[in-house]
Amino acid sequence: MIDPVLALHDVTFRRGETLILDGIQLTVRPGEHWALLGPNGAGKSTILGLCGAVTHPTTGTVEVLGHRLGRVELQALRRGIGHVNPRHPLRTPRTVIEVVLTGVTGTIELPPRWAPDDADRQRADELIELVGLQDRREARWPTLSQGERGRALIARALVPDPRLLLLDEPTTGLDVAAREQVLATFDALADADADRASVLVTHHLEELPESTTHALVITRGRAVAAGPVGGAVTTETITRAFGHPITVEQVDGRWSARATRPHAGAAA
Repeated sequence: MIDPVLALHDVTFRRGETLILDGIQLTVRPGEHWALLGPNGAGKSTILGLCGAVTHPTTGTVEVLGHRLGRVELQALRRGIGHVNPRHPLRTPRTVIEVVLTGVTGTIELPPRWAPDDADRQRADELIELVGLQDRREARWPTLSQGERGRALIARALVPDPRLLLLDEPTTGLDVAAREQVLATFDALADADADRASVLVTHHLEELPESTTHALVITRGRAVAAGPVGGAVTTETITRAFGHPITVEQVDGRWSARATRPHAGAAA
């Protein structure tokens, strides 16, 4: 069997006296694209922090790219992980190419006295083209739409050719057209690299790309369902997770959810 890219074994996480995660199990193998689904406060971002070697578990074990947290130098490990955060805290009006090149250094800003070599620039240009921003290569960050920023951050995360890509609510704040462009980019990435794995956090089923293969559905820090997406994301599991009757549908590879309407004639 292929070694996993990511493995969480019976993980708990406490913040003070508050239990945030309880008994979480997650195994992600090369080429799998997982969604973390659940309501606000369910623990999704905490799980993503464990996946990104940013957070350590209170109990249980976390293995990322074959290394157990607590037994590995974290900076070296993080270079194999791409992280897309739509709240990227850039403060200066950098161009798209400059933002993407910060993926080489793993910093928010370009370091003083650092200069990319020809290979770095070629890699950045290839990724800018891959995400459809070649015409915006020299556009500055403040002039970009939210959708363009999202695609630039995807390119940035891919610069070091990570084996694991983490996507933290990557379509937050996007209009429908921008959201669809970003989701199409994710599908193109899955086609371009059959071995790269990804974990995407969202609480909206409409934000799942067609390339999603698996899902972990959680509520109040506990798993409701986990496994291939067709079995994990159902009317029953989403209703349990969100604590409200929700009908789940899948059409042409895309998901939708709506509140279940009461039957006609039901008592008010």
